[in-house]
Amino acid sequence: MGFQRVYSRPRALKDAPFHYCPGCGHSIIHRLVAEVIDEMGIQERTIGVPPAGCAVLAYNYFDIDMGESPHGRGAAVATGLKRVLPDRVVFTYQGDGDIAAIGTAETIHAANRGEKITVIFVNNGVYGMTGGQMAPTTILGQETTTTPGGRDQGRDGFPLNLTEMLALTKGSAYLERTAVTNPKNIMRTKKAIEKAFRVQMDGVGFSLVEILSPCPTNLKLRPADAWTWVEEKMVDFFPLGVIKDVTKG
Repeated sequence: MGFQRVYSRPRALKDAPFHYCPGCGHSIIHRLVAEVIDEMGIQERTIGVPPAGCAVLAYNYFDIDMGESPHGRGAAVATGLKRVLPDRVVFTYQGDGDIAAIGTAETIHAANRGEKITVIFVNNGVYGMTGGQMAPTTILGQETTTTPGGRDQGRDGFPLNLTEMLALTKGSAYLERTAVTNPKNIMRTKKAIEKAFRVQMDGVGFSLVEILSPCPTNLKLRPADAWTWVEEKMVDFFPLGVIKDVTKG
């Protein structure tokens, strides 16, 4: 009886075990990015830019050219790479603490200038690598190491809807928010990443995919419960869907 292959490692991923915590979405997102790179046939011309954060070691996993960035400066480094090498497909891979805090200025201005780069924005609502502190995207009532009683709007302000902010910039072309909480959302995320790369390759403008992803370790939940928490709690503050798409006319 013959066997049917149902899984294979994408060529754009190295044969290396991930260091991410059990239930973390980074492993899934890495695979989706690699699958898109393979299917679009762009492995030899793609450059990834991971800044500091849980994915700081992404160069250990992606079998493509990688350019490390200081914390928050992913969009600035990607801009430089794309302007010098305009035929490359350049993407950043950033967490919410990186892109929506220290990197807010670089990201907003890159979008406003219409830099032809793609941002993969992984939003898990917490500073994952540094100890589970409140992040700009921590939702109201969420407990973190710096908000043990839950985030309070009077004291801590509101969660930052960065993608909606970027939609107001003239140079942003394609912005979508997805999640990796179930098979259907995972497939939508893959399609969004492919669309974002296509928008860049067509020279339309700045593209970004925000991906809601669980952090079981800092949520102090079992992996399955962390996925449910994202779907039941986080999506209320960060609705899924296409936020801006200038290619639709």
